[in-house]
Amino acid sequence: MQEKDNAIAKEFELSATTLIKNLRSRNFESYYCRTKEDAAAKALSLIPEDASVTWGGSVSVVESGLIDKIKKSKLAWLDRDQAKSADERLESMRKAFFCDFYLGSVNAISEDGIFVNIDGFGNRVAAISFGPKNIILIVGMNKLCKTLAGARERAQNFAAPANAQRVFKTFEGGQPRTPCTTSGSCGDCKSADCICSYIVETRMCKTPGRIKIILVGESLGF
Repeated sequence: MQEKDNAIAKEFELSATTLIKNLRSRNFESYYCRTKEDAAAKALSLIPEDASVTWGGSVSVVESGLIDKIKKSKLAWLDRDQAKSADERLESMRKAFFCDFYLGSVNAISEDGIFVNIDGFGNRVAAISFGPKNIILIVGMNKLCKTLAGARERAQNFAAPANAQRVFKTFEGGQPRTPCTTSGSCGDCKSADCICSYIVETRMCKTPGRIKIILVGESLGF
C-alpha cells in the first residue's frame, strides 16, 4: 500500500509541475502542496490578519481543515451555513461579494490550465468570475483531466451527480429529485431542483494573481 501511495504522490507531483506552468501562463497565482494540511497552511499564509473571508459550498475546502482554522483565527469570516432561513442564506451569499477573500474549489481542471465549474444558484461561479478581490481555490489533483473536453465530462457526469446526492442528503432530507441522483449521470434536466443552472469555464485570470490556486497532492472533494 505504501508503494502505491508513493507512486500516486509522485505522479501528482509531476503532473502539478506542468499544470502550474500552464496556470501561471494564464495569470493564475499557483502553488503545489503535498498534503491537505500543507494546503490549508498555505492558504492562511496568503490571507492578511485584517481581512474578511467567506466560502462557497466546497467539500475540498472543508476536507482541508481550512474553515476550522479560519474560525479559530482572528480573521473576520462569513458563513452562510449559520443562516436561520432560506432568505437569510441568500442574503449571506450576496454579502460574500464584499469579503476580501473567497474560498472554493473547481469541479475539474484541464492539463492546459482551464477549469470548469457547475453551479445551481450561480453564486459560486459569479464570485470566482467577478466578486471578491481575492479568490483562493484548493484543488485536489484527482480533478485533473488531460483535456478540456475531459474536464467538461468530469464536471457534468461525475462531480455534479455526486454533489446533487450530497445537497439533497444534507438539505432535502435525502430525497432524490433530479435524474442524476437516481441514474448517477447527467440527464440534462430542466428540474426546479437542478444544480446545473450555470456551467462556467475559466481560461484566464483577467486581473493577474486575483485567483490563487493551491493544488494538493491528495484526492479532495468530488
